[in-house]
Amino acid sequence: MDQLLTRAQYVRWRTAVFAIFLASGLSIATWASRVPDIKSTLAIENSQIGLLLLGMGVASIIGLSLASVVIARFGTRRGMLGAMLVFAVGVALIGFGTDVWASFPVVVLGLALFGFGNGAVDVMMNVEGAAIETHSGKTILPLFHAFFSFGTVIGAGLGALAAALDVDVAVHALVIAAVIVVIAATAFLNVPTREAAGDPVGEAKPRWRERLAVSLSAWREPRTYALGVIMLGMSFAEGGANDWLALGVSEEHGGGAPLGAAALAVFSVAMTVVRVFGGPLVDRFGRVATLRVLSATAAVGILLFILAPNLPLVFVGAALWGVGASLGFPLGMSAAADDPAKAAARVSAAATIGYVAFLAGPPALGFISDRIGLLNTLYILVALVVASGIASSAARPIAGSTVGAGHPHDRAEGPRG
Repeated sequence: MDQLLTRAQYVRWRTAVFAIFLASGLSIATWASRVPDIKSTLAIENSQIGLLLLGMGVASIIGLSLASVVIARFGTRRGMLGAMLVFAVGVALIGFGTDVWASFPVVVLGLALFGFGNGAVDVMMNVEGAAIETHSGKTILPLFHAFFSFGTVIGAGLGALAAALDVDVAVHALVIAAVIVVIAATAFLNVPTREAAGDPVGEAKPRWRERLAVSLSAWREPRTYALGVIMLGMSFAEGGANDWLALGVSEEHGGGAPLGAAALAVFSVAMTVVRVFGGPLVDRFGRVATLRVLSATAAVGILLFILAPNLPLVFVGAALWGVGASLGFPLGMSAAADDPAKAAARVSAAATIGYVAFLAGPPALGFISDRIGLLNTLYILVALVVASGIASSAARPIAGSTVGAGHPHDRAEGPRG
């Protein structure tokens, strides 16, 4: 049995997981913001940057895939601590490999550790976030993902400041790595031990082989793949915007680089705002209805972005695109974790599908766009977000789960007070 939590313990747990999401975003933006300096210091070409990104992506997918094995063996609480320490070491190695040793292989190793740790902790922090949802009875995973976005904003800002002040990548990376270690240790002390999360409870030894069998069983469940379709479409939409929206504005719509960056900022702000305030909407209308409306919004936004005859409408399309793509991933995670006993396995499986799309989708779009043009390629995103909307019924809460059920559940309970 999991321990009963006081209000103070619950608040500390929730705050700790908010901090973990923020630390993950902070680490990713730290690396991304210093890529120009890393390229310059190591005197490497864009093709070698591409190899770094490929290695990090492969390591991330391995981390995602093995997260359920780590949870089965060590539990979510200890697993998060270990994964965060791994990607903190990775961040430090990226810095030292750049400025101290000037070694491309060391940077590759750092990015591999960075990607693996971030991939693994992504599953675990979503498992914890879903458990907090269940404990509170409210949809708050979108808010956790908003904290990830806050982390990327903070990391990008600090990275820009460090670059402007000519701070070595090694010094910058070491400071961020130390911050991540502090967050990891503090979070570990404030995340409760939960039997449902595989944490060792009492004197009994964890039956990790049995939990591993449960983890692998998630890949045999049709609902896993239906949730994967939801997350795949929305991940393509988000990843495609991050990598190609600015270029679409600057080149295809003739807006130039500054307006391209501004349009991407509009997309990102729209997405973050909905993630901050979207939870109550989901609790009011339900996961399925929300996903259907948002998939339609994303499709309209992308179509408007493609077909708009002037730049103001392009910006409106970017905003609708961000709104529509905002909640697909967190709500897919929430749905995957409806059953606490199988949350780790299902979140790992669904997240793997979503992140493969997020990491592999944009490069695929680039390859296709060389043949048919970038704006024409974005029609693929329209088809995928429509498919997400069609599959959204898979996100309906399972029997016994009330989070994300919407107002019909409230009416069934009768009046309160």
